[in-house]
Amino acid sequence: MDLILVILDLLGTFVFALSGALVGVRHRLDLFGVLVLSFVAACGGGLMRDTMIGATPPAALQDWRDIGIAIAAGLLTFWRAGAIERWRNPVQSLDAVGLGVFAVAGALKAQAFGLGPVGAILLGMLTGIGGGMIRDVLVAQVPTVLRAELYAIAALAGAGVVVLGKALELPLTPVVVAGVLTCTGLRLFAIRRGWRLPVARPPDAA
Repeated sequence: MDLILVILDLLGTFVFALSGALVGVRHRLDLFGVLVLSFVAACGGGLMRDTMIGATPPAALQDWRDIGIAIAAGLLTFWRAGAIERWRNPVQSLDAVGLGVFAVAGALKAQAFGLGPVGAILLGMLTGIGGGMIRDVLVAQVPTVLRAELYAIAALAGAGVVVLGKALELPLTPVVVAGVLTCTGLRLFAIRRGWRLPVARPPDAA
């Protein structure tokens, strides 16, 4: 189970890094800018979580694989952005898996550092969506998570399943699997069915 989670975590890091690098290419940033967006999209949520719970130095800065994967994804996207765009649907599916893994791992780590259920669920969500929010802020656009199909809600659901399972003292492995599948499934259904929360309308549009 640990090996599976590590593989999924690294895969999620790679896919999130691709998404960050693609935003950099679309905004015509230079190579350094693309690599920065690649790193923050992949690791920003984990950095924020670890800083908040006092897990310093953050895990993303201790494990060379996170930085290496982010750089590799950034370079690949910088030189082959067209090919990455053509693989949009598979990348979206892998992004959903990465979101689930990050949300579950974030909630578990938050609980390991003594946070209560609500705090753990929120930090699980932040682990999944934080990098994308930083990415979008750096290019001066409204974060995708605030306007796209269910994203943060899916992360909340996955983290909530894990926290509830631990509170009920259920076996950890099936609880983790259930959390990842809940988040991933909800996100994929939202993409395919166009599920989203109600969108605010300006007063003059009422």
